[in-house]
Amino acid sequence: MNDERRTIEQRGLYYEEFDQGVRYRHSPGRTVTEADNVLFSTLTMNSQALHLDAAWAATQPFGQRLVNSMFTLSTLVGSSVAQLTQGTIVANLGFGEVTFPHPLFHGDTLYSDTVVTNRRLSASRPGQGLVTLRHTGRNQHGDVVATAERTVLVWCQEADR
Repeated sequence: MNDERRTIEQRGLYYEEFDQGVRYRHSPGRTVTEADNVLFSTLTMNSQALHLDAAWAATQPFGQRLVNSMFTLSTLVGSSVAQLTQGTIVANLGFGEVTFPHPLFHGDTLYSDTVVTNRRLSASRPGQGLVTLRHTGRNQHGDVVATAERTVLVWCQEADR
């Protein structure tokens, strides 16, 4: 059977498609559960009582367990993949400033967006470009719970494959 329909493959953006100053809103949001927090903390060997011990955390300034900030960061970055870098990234080059100005709690929903803050063609890797992204995560009340600056190396459209 010959299927002549046009095929559209979901992918991230090529270097040429990233425009400085553009804000990308990522969807859907991600509601964080107690299971997410406990599993992530134990899988990563983070035994911090603020993530795992409800009785002890209740005696601390926030009065409850906090979501592991590395889970928050991972989910923040992960939420951008389908829209920005799926299949077009060469490498994640690193993170600049990362902040957690407000805690994330069990039952909160993380919403995220990304702004392109810089881009340039690679001087040493023809057909690839560096893009700097500023990720911001907010809870359901609009409180900023995480920010991260990240630089990625992506393919230029004509050079890919």
